[in-house]
Amino acid sequence: MKITAIGVHSAFAIGSYEEVISVKEVRALLLKVAQKDITQDLIAAEMDKLSQRYYKPRWQSNFLIEFDMPSKRGNGPYRLLIDAGSDLRHALKSMELSSADIDGIYISHPHNDHIGGMEYLALTSFFNPYYTQAKKDWLQDQFIADKLLLENEWWPIPPNNTKPDLFIHRKVLDPLKRALGPGLDTLQGVHDVSLETYFDIHILGKQENGQTKKHTFQEKNGSWTIIPIFAMHVISSSEEMPSYGINLQHTSGYNILMPTDIASIMPPQLKQLYKRANRIYMDCETTPFPSGVHPHLSELINKLDKDIQTKCLLYHYDKISEYSDNMFYYILKQGDSHTYPDTEFLATQKKK
Repeated sequence: MKITAIGVHSAFAIGSYEEVISVKEVRALLLKVAQKDITQDLIAAEMDKLSQRYYKPRWQSNFLIEFDMPSKRGNGPYRLLIDAGSDLRHALKSMELSSADIDGIYISHPHNDHIGGMEYLALTSFFNPYYTQAKKDWLQDQFIADKLLLENEWWPIPPNNTKPDLFIHRKVLDPLKRALGPGLDTLQGVHDVSLETYFDIHILGKQENGQTKKHTFQEKNGSWTIIPIFAMHVISSSEEMPSYGINLQHTSGYNILMPTDIASIMPPQLKQLYKRANRIYMDCETTPFPSGVHPHLSELINKLDKDIQTKCLLYHYDKISEYSDNMFYYILKQGDSHTYPDTEFLATQKKK
């Protein structure tokens, strides 16, 4: 399994602008200098004339997990997004991917910097007639809106194998439907459009009957089980707004914790999970004035147990200030990937 940090920055990060000129233009300019077709005094003026404003974005926190198993689309790996960022289309484009390359998504909570890309993922997958082979076979070259409108008397839901998976805790599902409803109810003439129209929904976590639903991804060398975990994020309108992170457990015993957005550096109810985890993806504020809804870097440095610090991969920051190189496992940059279980852990298991 490989986890890639598509976006690592804070909710309101916007990136920066730089003045640049293309490699082609630089080569042409150097050639002119070599041939003495331009004087040294004119080089700066020529560069100013050629330069363009280049935008270097900072994507909000979202991750891509790739499982070494057949994908829903017919060719591996199975790609699962953890949250959708605020502009998933451009974030995926930066990795040379699109909605056509995504099999499923897990949504931790309904804040915009975690669900902002859901409308893009839903609509572009819906109108893609080749999203899966099953969809191509089902449509039989018919336009999907026509098929839904003209067949089966307003039957609104395409078969589950024709659309992306949506993994979600049951308590997040209704708020997500309310947030996305107006944007997704855009199918001309088709009645009863819902989230189920676009996604194959898998409800995870504790159910009303007491059962805890999990989902297992089967790889060639073992399997990963995904389990939602509750943690407090904010108090919204005098009521709790939890964020349901995930615990990824491998058959080898390897354990990855992704709490997503949390208010505490280590919620008491999750203390044992933090201790058992081999790696922890930790959201981390670096703003001058802490908001109180994310762990702040100063807290992670001064208050977090040393044995927990060394497991943490930090993200969700604006700018990381100075810290000890041996303090945290890693400071994630946009596009960074890590493969699990790591070779050191597997070597230890073999010795046992």
